[in-house]
Amino acid sequence: MARKGGLSAKFYRETAGIKVTGGQTVKAGTMLTRQGDKWKPGLNVVGRMNLTSIVAGQVYFTHKRNTYGSAVTVVNVRPVEAKAPKAKTVTMAMRTAKASKAATKADVAAKAAAKKA
Repeated sequence: MARKGGLSAKFYRETAGIKVTGGQTVKAGTMLTRQGDKWKPGLNVVGRMNLTSIVAGQVYFTHKRNTYGSAVTVVNVRPVEAKAPKAKTVTMAMRTAKASKAATKADVAAKAAAKKA
């Protein structure tokens, strides 16, 4: 028999499990786990069997006890702060151009005042 393309059942099972490590930065929509009930969704994480991040941020894990007293690993994502817009760099050429425009406006105003007088 010819082998079909794609993953075999043996190798497909191996792709299950945790996909990220603690401290790793992820984008929104990143799959954190696949086919596992060992992990529960925490902050900024959705899903039951396949946990997915809903915000871009850094992954961290916590442990808590469930209603039966057994320990459960909770997967959380700490959102990254939005980067502030980069400050505009003012070059010497920009400063001189600005100064010359101001000087031109002052000259025009002076000439207008001289005509009135």
